[in-house]
Amino acid sequence: MVTKNSIEFDPYVERKAFDETKEGVKGLVDAKITEVPRIFHIPQDSLTDTKPSVSVSNLEIPTIDFASVHVDTASREAVVERVRYAAEKWGFFQVINHGVPLKVLEEIKDGGLRFHEDDPEVKKSFFSRDFNKNKFVYNSNFDLYSASPSVNWRDAFSCYMAPDPPSPEELPVTCRDAMIEYSKHVMSLGGLLFELLSKALGLRPEFLKSMDCLKTMLMICNYYPPCPQPDLTLGISKHSDNSFLTVLLQDNIGGLQILHQDSWVDVSPLPGALVINIGDFLQLITNDKFVSVEHRALANREKIRISIASFFSSSALPNSTVYGPINELLSEENPPKYRDLTLTEYTMGYFENGLGGASHLSNFRI
Repeated sequence: MVTKNSIEFDPYVERKAFDETKEGVKGLVDAKITEVPRIFHIPQDSLTDTKPSVSVSNLEIPTIDFASVHVDTASREAVVERVRYAAEKWGFFQVINHGVPLKVLEEIKDGGLRFHEDDPEVKKSFFSRDFNKNKFVYNSNFDLYSASPSVNWRDAFSCYMAPDPPSPEELPVTCRDAMIEYSKHVMSLGGLLFELLSKALGLRPEFLKSMDCLKTMLMICNYYPPCPQPDLTLGISKHSDNSFLTVLLQDNIGGLQILHQDSWVDVSPLPGALVINIGDFLQLITNDKFVSVEHRALANREKIRISIASFFSSSALPNSTVYGPINELLSEENPPKYRDLTLTEYTMGYFENGLGGASHLSNFRI
C-alpha cells in the first residue's frame, strides 16, 4: 500500500488518474471524500500564509463609480484619475454603476452553477484540453500537467466569446443564453475601460483598442465546491493574469485575495460590482506604469463559490502580433524595461510553469 508520505508517490500518475475521471473536483465531492488527495496539498511554506495580514485587514481595493462617466468632461476626467490611481497603486479595483444589468449578472452566475451541477455525463461531453478542437472547453485545472506545485480545488469551463464567438449550438443549454448576453455587456464595458485606461496613460482614448487589446475575450467560469480540508489546499494558487485586462464577477461567498504591500488583502464581494484587474500584458506595454498584481482564491468548507472571469487576451489562440513597451510612454528617463514578444510566446511559458510559482513577466525584463 502507498502511504501518505510514501516515496512512491507519483504526482503525474495521480494527476492523470484524476483527469481521466473527467468529473473534476465536483466528482470528489460527490464521492463524499473526507480527506483532500495529496495532489491538492499546497507546499508547507504556503500553509501559514492563507490569512490576510492583521496590519492590512482593514484595507480595501478602490471602488470606482462609473455613473458619472458620460455626464460631462469634468466628471469623466475625475473617473480617469481614479482609474489611474487604482491601476498604478493597486492593479485592482471594483466598479459600480458599470452598465451591466443586475439581472444579466445573476443569470450568468446561475447559468455557470447549473452547468457545473449538471449530470456528469453531460459535462463529460464537453471535456477537453484543446481550444483548437472545441469552442467550449470544460476541465479541472488548465495547468494540471504543468510544473505547478499543487492542483487547485476548482473546476472550470472556458470559451472564447470574441472575436469569433461560438454558435449557440456549440454551448451547453444550461448556460447558453446567459453566456451570450453577458459577453455582449462585458465587451461594451471593456471598450469603456480601455478608453479610460488610455486616457489615464495620457494617450488618445482609442489607443489601447487600436493595439487590439479589446479584440479577443476569453470567458472562464470557475466552480469552487466545498472542501473537507480547506487549510490544505487553495481554490486557485497565487498568480497574475496573462491578459491585458480581466473583468471578474464574483458571488457573495468571498475568498479572493490580492497581494498588496507584501500582504494578502481580501477583495470583499460588493453586490452588483465587477472586479477589474490589470494583466501582465498591460504591465508590459505600459512599461510598469500599470501593475499586474498576484492574487489567489481560498478554498472553503461550507459553500459553493462561483466566479466568472473575462480575460481580454488571445492567450491560447494563435497570434503573431509583437508587443513591447509603448513608444509614446518611453524617454531617456524611462527606457524600455521589457523586450518585445508575442502573446503566444508568453502564454506557452505561462502554461508550462503553471500557477503558484514566480511571476512569468520577470522572464522578459531587459
